[in-house]
Amino acid sequence: MNPLFAILLSRVGRRFGIPGILVAAGIIFFASGGLGGLTGGSSSSMYGSESQQNQIEGQGNFDHCQTNEDANRYDDCRILATAVSLDMVWEEKLPNESGEAYRAPDLVVGEGQVSTGCGSADISRTGPFYCPGDETVYMSVPFFDQLKAMGGSDGEFSVMYVTAHEFGHHIQQTMGTLKYADYSDPGEDSGAVQAEVQADCYAGVWASQADKGENALLDPLTDEQISQAIDTARAIGDDAIQRSAGQEVNPDAWTHGSSEQRVSWFKKGYEQGTMQACAQLFNS
Repeated sequence: MNPLFAILLSRVGRRFGIPGILVAAGIIFFASGGLGGLTGGSSSSMYGSESQQNQIEGQGNFDHCQTNEDANRYDDCRILATAVSLDMVWEEKLPNESGEAYRAPDLVVGEGQVSTGCGSADISRTGPFYCPGDETVYMSVPFFDQLKAMGGSDGEFSVMYVTAHEFGHHIQQTMGTLKYADYSDPGEDSGAVQAEVQADCYAGVWASQADKGENALLDPLTDEQISQAIDTARAIGDDAIQRSAGQEVNPDAWTHGSSEQRVSWFKKGYEQGTMQACAQLFNS
């Protein structure tokens, strides 16, 4: 992490807060099977700003996230630092390449039950997700232990890739393409799969830019770090999840894409570094 990290943390205060209106909308989960975590409860244990804690019964904050060392030591601090980096990249890239202004999503990091603009969910069960109803990214730190058990990388860049993927859904929301993702109509070439692999592609675009420029928050990325993202993308492919559950591979049930699809689109975004590299998914 670049020393600017400690200074730029002050930008993040605006990020936190959950609207109180609950509507029926689609939560976009990081991996297949997340819908099992939707429930009707409301208790939670969340990390966030003081204003957020006034709205949600919970505990904890980001006071321990002050330095580069903190971002390298704690997953929640790493998520926060990644969010700042994502803001910096997309604030420039989105208007320059699409003409759309970038508005930062809200960010919640925690575990347990959480009420969102898409309904209620147990973030410990669902893992990370994006809710278009309140334009908020929800991240679960314990999820990364589950991810390792699924074969994902235990490297720090794996956490950053997952965060960037969820921000990719927010870019889709801004661009108006997320509406084409119908998770009730699965399949290898479905709109849901296209949305997921495009979010992987956008994560690759961010990775290609995150270490560039005078104010970059990341040190130059290594081949090992990129391999961490690729290993994680491979582990959460629909076919990999089906195999790990002892099921036959069934492309007709896919909502998130195969391991090969997810790896391929992340690499495409990383290697080309432009939004155009990801655009053909909904233009084909």
